[in-house]
Amino acid sequence: MLYTNKDLRKLIIPLVFEQLLAILVGMVDTVMIAGVGEAAVSGVSLVDTINILVINITAALATGGAVVAGHFLGQKDSENASRSAWQLVLFSIWLSFIVTIIFMAAHRPLLRVIFGQVEAEVMESATIYLVITAISICPLAIYNACAALFRAMNDSKTTMLIAIVMNLINLVGNAILIYGVKIGVAGAAIATTVSRIVAAVIIMLLMFHSEKDINFKGKATWKMDFALVKKILYIGIPNGLENSLFQLGKILLLSLISTFGTYAIAANAVCNTLASFNVLPGQAINLALLSVASMCIGAGDYGQVRYYTKKLMGIAIGFTVVLSAVIVIFGPWIMKIYQLTPQTEDLAVQTLRWHAVLAIFFWVPSFTLPNTLRAAGDVIWSMFIAIASMWIFRIGFAYIFSYYFNGGLLGVWIAMTIDWAFRGLCYGIRYHGHKWERLV
Repeated sequence: MLYTNKDLRKLIIPLVFEQLLAILVGMVDTVMIAGVGEAAVSGVSLVDTINILVINITAALATGGAVVAGHFLGQKDSENASRSAWQLVLFSIWLSFIVTIIFMAAHRPLLRVIFGQVEAEVMESATIYLVITAISICPLAIYNACAALFRAMNDSKTTMLIAIVMNLINLVGNAILIYGVKIGVAGAAIATTVSRIVAAVIIMLLMFHSEKDINFKGKATWKMDFALVKKILYIGIPNGLENSLFQLGKILLLSLISTFGTYAIAANAVCNTLASFNVLPGQAINLALLSVASMCIGAGDYGQVRYYTKKLMGIAIGFTVVLSAVIVIFGPWIMKIYQLTPQTEDLAVQTLRWHAVLAIFFWVPSFTLPNTLRAAGDVIWSMFIAIASMWIFRIGFAYIFSYYFNGGLLGVWIAMTIDWAFRGLCYGIRYHGHKWERLV
């Protein structure tokens, strides 16, 4: 066996803490920015929708690079794993540099096109935040690429420790610049940018350690190897397109939910946060499965691919059952933290309980299983299923339930779980065949 239970624990546990840290710090970050005023929160939240798209693209590239490097590691070919890893970072640098130039040069037209005529104060906050954080796009792309490579080497502890450092810098920077120096949105943007630059520098330096299976020592060059880049993009482009359209769909659904009233918007925001905790271990296991499956596929051992897929999916379902039970039982008490109105609280509890129960049956097949297919290079088919299911079931049914059955917010979340069920069914049928095993 390529992985012992100890190896899996070493990979998964730091990933769980890293995912938890991202959620908690995001919540604290929002609270700190809220102290500046509603215009600041609105401006930052608008820019964050753009940043999420950029992050999705860099993360998708990182996934492609990690899969290619993982295949080489499975073949015990550290040399080509390292060469492909450097090409991932080099391509990420060039792409992120182009995006940065566009954001810096055309920030106001870009914001006007995407968000229209928002209030002047909101637009000013958004402009400041976008221009400053644009500087961090390249460091963030480098960090995401290298973090994916560390996971491909089954070293998630290092990325967890760097994430802790990055988020501490962000929080301390926010506290000093927002509350101490009192420069508002600019302070939040500077803190975010500095934290990403520090994280990128640390992780790049670590990648030059020659004792690592994947390292950049002797590989750093400005020359593109288009054969390796093509392999990376074959995985990265479909994955990035899928993630970007998924984010666009979420924005459309948010506009639909906004028509239900303020209480529905508030309930949806709370449910989104708590639903993230519901599937947090599953998100960590998704990253772990991508690394594990890539290594096994590189070694040509599809028996182990199937064994670890089944095992990690079982672990993910087990965690989801426990957390769902906690949410179903203690949901009303958890909601007291947010001090919601009775109408909003009742809707939030009802919606969250629906999510918790359905997640047990459908979330893992829908989001964990396809990582095995992606690791095998079965990305085009997976992308089409995800996009079609998203637009037909999650978005289409959400509008049907809302307008024809008065389903409101719960109708939107029911449509989401139908999307899960359809995806899980399609991925399961594909996985139980053998076509995906012949794609590498």
